[in-house]
Amino acid sequence: MNIQNTVEIIPFSQDLKDHIKTLNIEWLQKFFRVEEKDEIVLSNPQEEIIDKGGLIFYAKYNDEIIGTVSLMKVDENTFELSKMAVSGKIQGLGIGNKLLTHCLVVAEESNINKLILYSNRKLLPAIHLYEKFGFVEVPLGNVNYERADIKMQKNIP
Repeated sequence: MNIQNTVEIIPFSQDLKDHIKTLNIEWLQKFFRVEEKDEIVLSNPQEEIIDKGGLIFYAKYNDEIIGTVSLMKVDENTFELSKMAVSGKIQGLGIGNKLLTHCLVVAEESNINKLILYSNRKLLPAIHLYEKFGFVEVPLGNVNYERADIKMQKNIP
């Protein structure tokens, strides 16, 4: 059975707010460290993402939240794809694919012109996923995270 078919993408709600933190802290501690900015955003997703015009989605499977992704508003036309994480016990099954597909549909429906993201070159599976979805590398510029060494963007038709 294909797990992607039974995964539901659901929007943020206050009762699910802890999942964005739990899922992101899990992978941050595995590969990097939790920076102060992570702690602020992940502890206050309502104030730091939703109230600023952004969106948060969760991947739900068998009544369990197994993944998350955010679209953080940069300006009227640009959103940052951010805080994407999938539970370590279920990686490699296409959940990131499904979350990213959902974000692109939402971006198109919301007339968002451009998505940007920051990542790290050592996260090869993530970089390949972004490239597969049409993200291309652009100059890094000023960045808020010490772990970020690549910036990518995708223009939404």
